[in-house]
Amino acid sequence: MNDFSVEVHGLTKYFGDYKAVDHVSLAVPTGSIYGVLGPNGAGKTTSLRMTLGIIDPDAGTSRLLGGHKPASVRHRIGYLPEERGLYPGMKAREAIAFMGALRGLDWSEGRRRAATFMTELGLERVIDEKIRKMSKGMAQMIQLIGSIVHAPDLIVLDEPFSGLDPVNQERLEMLVRRERDRGATILFSTHVMAHAERLCDRLAIIARSQRRFEGKVDDARALLPMQVRYIPRDDSDAASIAAILPGGATLRGDAWHFAIGDGDVEPLLARITASRHGVAGLSIARPALHDAFVHIVRQVDAGFDADPATDAIEEAATA
Repeated sequence: MNDFSVEVHGLTKYFGDYKAVDHVSLAVPTGSIYGVLGPNGAGKTTSLRMTLGIIDPDAGTSRLLGGHKPASVRHRIGYLPEERGLYPGMKAREAIAFMGALRGLDWSEGRRRAATFMTELGLERVIDEKIRKMSKGMAQMIQLIGSIVHAPDLIVLDEPFSGLDPVNQERLEMLVRRERDRGATILFSTHVMAHAERLCDRLAIIARSQRRFEGKVDDARALLPMQVRYIPRDDSDAASIAAILPGGATLRGDAWHFAIGDGDVEPLLARITASRHGVAGLSIARPALHDAFVHIVRQVDAGFDADPATDAIEEAATA
């Protein structure tokens, strides 16, 4: 069995003279939740569409579900595009069954599964409501269910959280985890870091049309040092306190603030406990995925016009 449900190598796409995607490669482990993150306009949607064979790349290859070409395994894929669209005159249950039928699911079985999905998600009150009467977010949930009602092996969601209220975002996260637990592989794009941080087993960050990072959430967060807030019990001698803290420590109010690396925590604690200053308060926080994302994108933006800097970022991201 192939360990990867998605394998794309060197995907490149031009629109006129503009290079929208520049040699993007991804390998999505089977049975995982994998996020493709990036700012608006970074090339996420174009990369997903080339991955699925919806548009042809100018260079590169895409192999899905054991090395097959995308066209040959479309019935095993569920896809929620960035541009949503359902027939407004259809009722929710029929719309879901219709989308399943397009992937080979029996109509009556599609209606049964639609009702089951909607009931489990707390949407039973709109099972027989027409799409035109629904809010945009509710219609999006119906289209999402329609994308997975045929129990696909690979689920690809393009900005699935966009337009959803917090309640439906929580429902979607639950659904994504449940599909992963069923054995499906989920690949989704987003520019909202909170969802990726909670959901992803692995992720890639695309900026300026190229992949700039690939790895686990903790790998991305580890690119930045941890932030420490220290309040000494005895603060009578600021110079003595500063001497036991890393360079760059600053005093704001009654707390000292500074950054440390993973290997510096225990030596720091040893210095503090050996001193006469003691501890009235101490917190050590690893940066969030949001902070790592902003750091990576800003590095790319800063070096975009300088080839050596851009090359260094790319080498670090793919090492």
